[in-house]
Amino acid sequence: MYQRMGKAAFKKDLSNTIALCEHLGNPQDRFKSIHIAGTNGKGSSSHMLAAILQQSGYKVGLYTSPHLKSFTERIRINGEEISEMSVVDFVEKNMVAITSIKPSFFEMTVAMAFDHFAQQEVDIAVIEVGLGGRLDSTNVITPELSLITNIGYDHMEMLGNTLSEIAREKAGIIKAKVPVVISESNSEVNPVFEAIAKEKEAMLYYADAINEIPYTDLMGSYQSKNIRGVLKAIEILRYQGWSISDDAVIKGLSNVTAFTGLKGRWHTINNDPLTICDTGHNKEAFQLIIDQLNELNYAKLYLILGFVNDKKVDDLLRMIPNESVITFCQSSVPRAMSLDVIKEKASHLNIEALYIKDVNEAISTVRKMAGEDDVIFVGGSTFVVAEIESL
Repeated sequence: MYQRMGKAAFKKDLSNTIALCEHLGNPQDRFKSIHIAGTNGKGSSSHMLAAILQQSGYKVGLYTSPHLKSFTERIRINGEEISEMSVVDFVEKNMVAITSIKPSFFEMTVAMAFDHFAQQEVDIAVIEVGLGGRLDSTNVITPELSLITNIGYDHMEMLGNTLSEIAREKAGIIKAKVPVVISESNSEVNPVFEAIAKEKEAMLYYADAINEIPYTDLMGSYQSKNIRGVLKAIEILRYQGWSISDDAVIKGLSNVTAFTGLKGRWHTINNDPLTICDTGHNKEAFQLIIDQLNELNYAKLYLILGFVNDKKVDDLLRMIPNESVITFCQSSVPRAMSLDVIKEKASHLNIEALYIKDVNEAISTVRKMAGEDDVIFVGGSTFVVAEIESL
C-alpha cells in the first residue's frame, strides 16, 4: 500500500488498472465523471463538488483517498459509504482476476469504486486522483471536465523536482476536447497547462478571477482558492446542460461535511481549549495552516506534530512559530518518521519539544498543560490525524 509504505508500493503504469477494468466490463465507461488532481485541495474540492451535485438532486459517486478511519470512506454515493459486505463480495467475486493481474491496493480500490458506481447507476461521480495524474490509476476515465487545484512541491521523488515537471504529471488528466479548470494559476506552470490543453484541443479556464466566494462549512480561509475552482467547474457543468441552481451551490457548500462525511480539514475536535486538526502535510499546505493559526486569538499555541519519512521535514520545522510549545508524536504506519529521527532533526534546528509517541496520549498531556485561552493544533501527517480517537 502506497499510503502505508511510500514509494516502494507506487506503480507507474496503468496496465493493471486497464486489465482489471476490462475484466469488470469497463465500468468506468458506464457513468459520467469529474476528475480532480492537484497538490493540495483536491480532496476538499471533490467533496464540495459532490455536495453541490447532491443538493441539485443527482445521484453522486465520490471516490477519494486516503481514508482516515475506515476503508469504506473512499467509495461513497450521496455521502453513504460502500458497505463492508460489498467490499468483501467484490474481492471474493473477482479473486481469480485479482490473483492473476496482481493489482496494487490502490489499483484494486479504484476498480472497486468504478464497479460500484456503475452497478449503482450514479448520475455522475467525482473522482479524486491518488497521486500525480498522468499515470494514476484513476486516469482511465474520460470525464465531463477535469479540475486541477494547484501545483506544489510534493512526492517529488515520483513526480519531478520542478513545478513544471510536477505540473506536467498533474496535467496528464487533461483529455481530448474535455474542458479543464485550473483553480490557482501560477506563471511558472501556466505554460505547461496551456501547451497540453492546446495539444488536446481542450478548453482551459482559470478560476482566479472569481471574486464572490460563498460561505462553506469547510473552515480555513485557505479554502477560498479551492472554492473558486469549484465555482468555475459548476459554471462549465451548467453550460454542458447540468441543472445546478444558485441555491444548490449555496446549500451544498454550507453542508459539505454533512452531505459527504468529510473529516480532517481544519476540524475542531475540542473547544476547551480550542483543539484543531488538519491533514495538510506538505510545505505549501503547512504554510497555509500556519497562516490560519496566526489569524486566531490565543494566549499560547501548542503544536502536536508527526510526519512521514519521505517528507522534507526540515522545511516544515522551520515554519513552526517561535513562541509555540511543541510536542512530536509518531503514527503507527510503517511509513511514519520515528521520534528518534524527528528529535535529531529538531535538535539541529535548536527546537525544544516533548516527545510522546501516541497522538492521543500527546493530546491528553497537552490539554493538561493548556489554558482555556490557548489553542492546540494537531497535524503534520494524514496518519497522525487518522489516529485521533475523538475525530
